[in-house]
Amino acid sequence: MIKRDRIKLIKEMLSSNSTDPFLNYAAALEYNKIGDKEKSINLLLGIVNNNPEYLGAYYQLGKLYEEQNQSDKAIVIFKKGRKVALEQNNQKTLGELTEALMLVDDEFDGSFD
Repeated sequence: MIKRDRIKLIKEMLSSNSTDPFLNYAAALEYNKIGDKEKSINLLLGIVNNNPEYLGAYYQLGKLYEEQNQSDKAIVIFKKGRKVALEQNNQKTLGELTEALMLVDDEFDGSFD
């Protein structure tokens, strides 16, 4: 399926359920694939703000900020995501976010500040 067709399908599904975090996440990934980083970032920010328990959004948003040379924002997002992963006892995601944070923040000491 062509990427724009996937976006069209996701947008149709979002028209009846605009706050669904999975659909917004899927849309963000598709927009990222076609190079619309701003749209992807905005969708992921919406998820983080409205559905803070949706862990995947933190990693993707942080990586997008990294790509946009916005390391400070990436660090904040990775740290927020780590706290949520710890609360959910999701060790896999905690590890992924910790590794991402270590790569972008030379001063990171592993704490949950």
